[in-house]
Amino acid sequence: MTVPRDFQEPPRSRPDLVIGREELFTSAREQLGRGGSVLLHGPAGIGKSTVLRALAADYAGAARTVLRCSATESESHLPFLALADLFGLVLEEVSGALPAAQRTALESALTGRGESTLQRDGLALRLAVLSALRVLAAKGTVLVVADDLQWLDAASAELLGFAARRLGDTPVQMLCAVRTEGQEYDRHLRASPPDTLAVRLGPLSRTQVSALLDHRGYTPLSRSTIRDIHRTSGGNPLFALELGRALAESPARPRPGEPLPVPTSLRALVLSRLEMLSDEARRTLLVASAGARPTLALLHAAGREHAEAETAQAAALGLLATEGEGPAVRFAHPLISAALYAEAPAAERRAVHAALSTAASDPIERARHLALATTGTDPEVAARLAEGAALARDRGAPSVAASLGLLAARHTPADSTPGPDERRLQAAEDAITAGEADLARDIARDVLTRATAPAERVRAWMVVIEAAGQALGDVDAVFPQVLADAGDDPRLLALVHYQLAWRGLVVEGDFAEARQEAAHAAELAARGKDRRTELMALSFQASTETLMGHPDAPATVKRALKEPQDPYVACHHNGAGSARFRWLIMSDQLPEARATITALLREVRRRGMVESEVHFLRFLAETELRSGHCGRALDLARESLRLARDSGIGEGASAMLTSLAEASAGEVDRALALAREAADHAEVDGDQMYLSRALAALGYAQLVAGDPAATVRSLRRVRELEQGLGITDPARGRWHGDLAEALVRIGEPGEAQDVIDTARVHALRLGRESVLAVLDRAEALVRAARGEHEAALVRLTSVQDRLGRLGYGLEEARAAFALARLRTQAVGFVRPGGTPLPGPASYDEAARLFRRCRALPWLRQVDAAAAAGPAAVEPASVAPPVALDALEGLASMERQVASLVMEGATNREIAARLFISVKTVEATLTRVYRKLGIRSRVDIVRLAAGRRTT
Repeated sequence: MTVPRDFQEPPRSRPDLVIGREELFTSAREQLGRGGSVLLHGPAGIGKSTVLRALAADYAGAARTVLRCSATESESHLPFLALADLFGLVLEEVSGALPAAQRTALESALTGRGESTLQRDGLALRLAVLSALRVLAAKGTVLVVADDLQWLDAASAELLGFAARRLGDTPVQMLCAVRTEGQEYDRHLRASPPDTLAVRLGPLSRTQVSALLDHRGYTPLSRSTIRDIHRTSGGNPLFALELGRALAESPARPRPGEPLPVPTSLRALVLSRLEMLSDEARRTLLVASAGARPTLALLHAAGREHAEAETAQAAALGLLATEGEGPAVRFAHPLISAALYAEAPAAERRAVHAALSTAASDPIERARHLALATTGTDPEVAARLAEGAALARDRGAPSVAASLGLLAARHTPADSTPGPDERRLQAAEDAITAGEADLARDIARDVLTRATAPAERVRAWMVVIEAAGQALGDVDAVFPQVLADAGDDPRLLALVHYQLAWRGLVVEGDFAEARQEAAHAAELAARGKDRRTELMALSFQASTETLMGHPDAPATVKRALKEPQDPYVACHHNGAGSARFRWLIMSDQLPEARATITALLREVRRRGMVESEVHFLRFLAETELRSGHCGRALDLARESLRLARDSGIGEGASAMLTSLAEASAGEVDRALALAREAADHAEVDGDQMYLSRALAALGYAQLVAGDPAATVRSLRRVRELEQGLGITDPARGRWHGDLAEALVRIGEPGEAQDVIDTARVHALRLGRESVLAVLDRAEALVRAARGEHEAALVRLTSVQDRLGRLGYGLEEARAAFALARLRTQAVGFVRPGGTPLPGPASYDEAARLFRRCRALPWLRQVDAAAAAGPAAVEPASVAPPVALDALEGLASMERQVASLVMEGATNREIAARLFISVKTVEATLTRVYRKLGIRSRVDIVRLAAGRRTT
């Protein structure tokens, strides 16, 4: 059909969100915007029609005429049907402009009168379609939208292909979609205009499937279920939605170890081909569908004597993949396996699992099949499953261990030792390790409905708390209950106080309280001879003291590393190795920090500790970023963020670090968005600690984006938060230099100097050499703003050399950039003796250093500064000399308050800007009046004007 000019699609076919297709949607939209054509292709259900409708709705306003057709398989035998859809409503508009023979042939084809055929009227029809498109295009752009090209009737397909190849510069664009397998789209591309962009739609990631299900309202599904949906659907959005709908509507969830139930709507897609198999071949495929890694050898061992011939028959029908090497028997799509298994009767499935329980070579697989072949409780089966879970845990497969543990619990008699709930709790702890927090929480909550023993209840409560992640405020009500359950047992109380330490840090934002609770937990654990909890508590205490800048931090780190060690704690993201890493990186020992975190990352990957992997990827990215390996840091940060989003663990922290990496090596707009996302996560979780880190990342991104005023707003809030948290070590967030630089840019060198002075005291106390160098770089900018250009140049030269020796490549490059800008700015300035300062310098050194770091956003700034020349460098603001002299004897806060009064700010405005109370402002002003020998705010304003007070 045709809708000229004001093409509108029904609202139901215009999706608000093309999930997981943003990049290809943008590239296709740009191709259409250039006047080109687009061919979308991919397998059934992959979302071609959704993207096609969204593109058509988005772009159609730019076309005068939109011609549309959508073919179906049942109508593909009808000649000229697609042609009628396309030209039926514009026939009157174009027929008068066509030669008689073409007009007759086209009318005959569209109306069915005259029995036109390609064989008889081939040339006239071909030319008629081409001419009709040119007639329409003479009045404005024509967009041809064709869905399901594979079902286009042969006659229409031939005519469209003929015209498309001959349109030349005629403003006719084609937006088409075709079902293909693999890369089989060449013949459709040959029937498209020469400038057609072929866009293949591939499977969605697990995160994108999760977003799609959430968008459609299937929110109750757990992350472990979404993982199974993604695996079974193969990332196909249609299949994922059907599976999600079926699960959301089903009153019962599949049992551990069982595939997802496949709804009838999806079974129909594959059952027709399954019905073409012989009965024996179908049984062979059922055995393959039940096996984790089916091979011909496994099928033979399970009693399928003719496996080769039967799998060959299935491959010929497209049910098994034929490409690839090796002995594996692989289904063409995971859905085929799931549908085959779902269709089989329960007794037949149990028989298959019984055969595989002896045929499988792996003990874990044998135990799983034995469980699925057994009904009711059986202590022997339960014991074998528990052994399989332990083996999976040792192999670094905690998700498998959790699944086997739940199976073991199901087959464990109620009066056994260990009991079913004890095995469920072990499964929940394995689920936590695997990053499946929702599954762990559900198991623990279920156990709590029955458990009466204090140890069992406390263990379950610990899982509930762990599953909350950073959102500890959501489980505040748990702590009184778990303390009551713990009684006076030091082992149980140690577990509780360890979690209370985290609560003190995350919810209350109180480092001192967190440190005290951790020390108490370590003491209780030592009394109860629980070495694992003692080490975790000591590690937490060490990390807290390190971040606080507490003098006991080195000694506590040594205590946490003292033997005997626990292998789990040693590599845990909150364990002793992690505490040591924090100490190393804050102490400027970057090579040793990199070696430490690389070894930890390797170990947690071996163990399958997903949450620790998320954090260690982030830690390694942070190390590389500080070392000036910005490209490597960006790759690691993005990997951490992908894993965090897939698992639902540490998303805010990973977004924060990825923001820093994007601002240094990627896209600044994305850095800003990620920093705001991280801040939102922290706000929602009530996590004061990570809120300050997220805002620091936001301030840095704003600085790189060239918005110093926004940088100051963000970093002033960070300063307030860290003061409230009790954080004194400037190496923790390293935002002080950025705040000082931004303050200089907006004309506040006095406040910048105060920030530098305050941070320098703590950096000197703790020996933070790199922080001191960055503070000196910022102070050089302050000096330049006050007209002390020579001193600023000398200091920047020294700073660049110091940062280079410490291995901070990006900070070294920033110092070189500041030095080049200052030398350019200093043109025309002379020393006191009359000697001119060095003239404008080349930006080559800064560009070289930024290029070495792959710091692309900074490199763009260097290129812009070099291209603009000296005239573009704005001199920094210099405060009125009289005002500066008058305030010289004031303390830091007093100077800030007095400076704001000079600007005309009210007490309330000053309180808001400095994040202090109005009463504090009033008390500070009283001290200012006394020290300056004045009586009121008016006298301060007079100082700003340079007048004497009396």
